[in-house]
Order: sequence, then structure tokens, then C-alpha cells
Amino acid sequence: MHTNTDMHLVKDLDGKDIAQEPIRAGFGRGLKAAGEKYEDVVAVCADLTDSTKMSDFAKAFPERFVEIGIGEQNLVTLGSGLAAMGKIPYVSSYAAFSPGRNWEQIRTTIALNDRPVKIIGSHAGVSVGPDGATHQMLEDIAIMRAMPNMIVIAPGDSIEAEKATMAMATNGKPTYMRLAREKTPIFTTDKTPFEIGKAYLLAEGDDVTIVATGTMTYQALKAAEILAKDGIKADVLHVPTIKPLDEQAILKSVAKTRAVVTAEEAQITGGLGGAVAELLAEQMPTYLRRIGMKDRFGESGEPNELLEHFGLTGTHIAMAAHEVTAFKKK
Repeated sequence: MHTNTDMHLVKDLDGKDIAQEPIRAGFGRGLKAAGEKYEDVVAVCADLTDSTKMSDFAKAFPERFVEIGIGEQNLVTLGSGLAAMGKIPYVSSYAAFSPGRNWEQIRTTIALNDRPVKIIGSHAGVSVGPDGATHQMLEDIAIMRAMPNMIVIAPGDSIEAEKATMAMATNGKPTYMRLAREKTPIFTTDKTPFEIGKAYLLAEGDDVTIVATGTMTYQALKAAEILAKDGIKADVLHVPTIKPLDEQAILKSVAKTRAVVTAEEAQITGGLGGAVAELLAEQMPTYLRRIGMKDRFGESGEPNELLEHFGLTGTHIAMAAHEVTAFKKK
């Protein structure tokens, strides 16, 4: 696998000792830093301050933090009011509850009015683990991507989550960011670029394009290593911003490879896979396979066990890449 040196990735991506940290920890650091830099940043949480990592901000700026209790509909409505008064509100809960429980309030009070509220959905994906299907939010990318005015972000690791949290403070738009619960590998560095709306080519090849987001980008890099051993060279395109989609970056890669695999820890219907399928159907019909949850709910289990069970690993991405490259040759 030939990594893109301009991306300043961790050198030993395959190392057993690669550092791991929950993506939500990066959000916590980023929120506190945003609070230090911008006095209009405020935070509101629905009884999950420690879990969503708003705790550092709450301790540093108690006068700018509101704990509303278990009331997710109030959570986002209050956020909209704060934004209307010139504040930059970050509102957090588990993704199953926000945007899962309060989608209508987000739509009516935030998106419809184009209020720059930052909605943080933590504990998304099957890697939530033993909490099971009720708490494994898999539909959030789809339902938030369909909402007008809404930006949708899924950072790849904790360092990128910290950067995204800072960037959201000044983008002036309603923004949703999904976070994972468990520790995941840190593959970016402080020097790795991040900009809302941009996709990044992390590895280069001309046989297949792997388009991934969130926790699955590391798995995509693992897949590229597997494929390299089989003589298949992959472009790995990291898409931390699912909406707006960096269409030009995707089309540029696909024009070269003419074969695509998408990967996400979410429903492929309406998610990243759906977004890429829509783009290619309209502008560049291409052989495509989508890795993700396929019209089913999650289950209870250990995170790694579930990723394997549902086919959300580098091995499964590599298998899909073999399929599309084989179709291309026919």
C-alpha cells in the first residue's frame, strides 16, 4: 500500500501498538478549546455529561453549561433558542436519542431556521457493543443527510474529532457530528489536514477506490494493505464530511479506477453508500459495492465481535474490492 505522504498519517498503521482512544475524547478536548477561543460557545447536555465528554467544558465554564436532564427534545429546542440569541451551542446526547428521538424538533427549530446548532450524537454504530440494538444508532447519517441545511460529519479518529469540533464553531451552519463509544485506532496526526466539506486521499492506487467514513476509514486502510499483497492497488478516500459530499474528489478517483467500495458503520441505505451511489448513478456509472449495515438492526456483543459478525472489517472490504475489480475486467 502506498500511503499519501501529504496526509501525515501515523507511520506504522499496521502496528499492534498503534495508539487507540475513543473518538468522543477528541470531541471533549475540542469543545473545551473552542470554549477557550470563542466566548459565545455554550454547551447543553441531556444527563450524559461524562459519557459524551462535555465534562471538561462544564468544569472550565460552568456559567456557559446547561444540564437539562433526560429531555432530548428540550435539548435541541434550547440549543435553537441560544443560537437565535447569538450563541454557538453544542448539544450532546447518545445518537439513539439525538437525533433519534428528537428529529422533528431538530428539523423544525434548528434546520428550518438555519440555526448554527452543533448536534453531537455519541455512541453511534454497532461498536457500542453490549448495549444492543436499541442503543446502536445506525440510521443517523441517513436521517440527518436528508435534512435541508444540515452538515453531517463522521470523524475518523479522536484527533480528527478535535479538529472538527473546532471547525464547527465558525461554520455558521446546523451541524451533526457522530461519535463512537469504544477506543479506535488513531491513524491521523496533528499535521493531518481537516476542513469541513473535504475528502482526503490517504492511500493511492489505480485498481479500486475505497470510500470510507468514521471508524471504517481505518478498516479501509487495513483493506488496502490486504489488497496490496494480492497485487491490487487501492485509492483510500477518507470522507469525514458526508454532507456536503466532496463530489470532485470522489469522481476524480473513480475516473481513474472505475471500481468502488464504500464503507461505513451505519445503514448503507441513505448513508455514505447511498450518497456515493446517487453521485455515481448521475455522473459516472461505476461498479459499486457497499459495506455497512444492510437493512437490519444490531445485536448485543463485544465491539470487535460485532464488527466481524456484520462484515465491517478490513477483510470484508478487501473481499468486496476483489468483486468489483473482477467485474471491471469482464
